[in-house]
Amino acid sequence: MTNRRGEAAALAGLLAIAGVTHLVRPGFYDPIVPRTLPGPARFWTYASGVAELAVAAAVAHPNTRRAGGRAAAALFVAVLPANVKMAVDWRHRRPAKRAIAYGRVPVQVPLIWWALRVARAGR
Repeated sequence: MTNRRGEAAALAGLLAIAGVTHLVRPGFYDPIVPRTLPGPARFWTYASGVAELAVAAAVAHPNTRRAGGRAAAALFVAVLPANVKMAVDWRHRRPAKRAIAYGRVPVQVPLIWWALRVARAGR
């Protein structure tokens, strides 16, 4: 993106899509919820989807963009254990699925950087 408003819009869009998929296809996400979290996995799947939608809205609005960017960075850190669990659980799957699972872990670093960049550019 060439401008910060565009970066914020793209980040908000990514978060919104992730949030919707958590709510519409929770069965995909339930197995990667770390077992150390209390309660049913479905609760955490739905909670993370709602959190992603709320953070997307915060990032999208200029008045809350700074806080939204910080919240997005925190959210990307918070979901890292689920991505690690997915990588471990999928280690015996076919190569394409393993690549997806393994790729989700390091991609958190640029996502965190992106969210912090949006936060710094916010009001």
